[in-house]
Amino acid sequence: MTVFTIIQAGLLVGGLVFIAMLLLSWRKNREQEAQTKILPIGLIGGFANFCDTLGVGSFAIKTAGYKQFKLIDDQLLPGTLNCQAVLATVVQSLIFLTAVDVDPTTMVSMVLAACLGATFGARLVSSWDRQLIRLVMSGALLVVASLMLTGQLKLFPLGGLELGLSGWKLAVAIAGNFLFGALMTVGIGLYAPCMTMVYLLGMHPLAAFPIMMCSCAFLSFFSAGGFIRMNRINSRAALVVAITGPIGVVIAAYLVKSLDLHLLAWLVIGVVLYTSITMYRSWSKERALAGNEALADSAK
Repeated sequence: MTVFTIIQAGLLVGGLVFIAMLLLSWRKNREQEAQTKILPIGLIGGFANFCDTLGVGSFAIKTAGYKQFKLIDDQLLPGTLNCQAVLATVVQSLIFLTAVDVDPTTMVSMVLAACLGATFGARLVSSWDRQLIRLVMSGALLVVASLMLTGQLKLFPLGGLELGLSGWKLAVAIAGNFLFGALMTVGIGLYAPCMTMVYLLGMHPLAAFPIMMCSCAFLSFFSAGGFIRMNRINSRAALVVAITGPIGVVIAAYLVKSLDLHLLAWLVIGVVLYTSITMYRSWSKERALAGNEALADSAK
């Protein structure tokens, strides 16, 4: 039995356990959730997971759509988003595990590092200033996107074709994924930073996909399970995206796998740049909100 077979088995078992938990939650809450509008939620969720498979991330897209059309109670939104991500990330992982021949040692060590980061590193990171993290990450990703661009334009050598890491590069990758797993607890997505790190360490851009997707899939089992046990989800909304999300994933995965290396590198640059801008906008929006609250308090 290979390492990848064990990972695939873990993904399938975790996915089946999650489905059982979600169905029990839906049976418990279906009467009070009867007014949930599944058509727009399903469409938004499917599109968001299409984008997620490209590396852009789905939470921001879903949050914007659900808030715009007032589809899900804000109190239930975090748990619902986590539950909606489970099966989509499982499908992503299963597809890219068979599509990319990533070195097993690199793969397993980085996935474990992300899980440990989310479990133990969360205590450290949770005390950090979220606004400062957003600003630093935004600036760092902007710099990296610029470096990638110079590499694409042949002005500076960057990137590579490696499917595995060793020595100091593997140590950096493990430490980085531990940090990225921890940062997920304060709302900083793992996809773009992981994709950036893998690219900068000389790996093939496609190698980032199974690593980052398996990291998030295994993380999502624990986070979603916790929200279900606390009954802090809209199970009807989670169920519909459990169907439409994987459909969006399959369509996007076909697109990603069919891209050549040059186009794939451009996709990575676009994702990193988009994430940088999104983080800066989140920082700016919260800063303005804090300023308005301070003015309101001073006026009292």
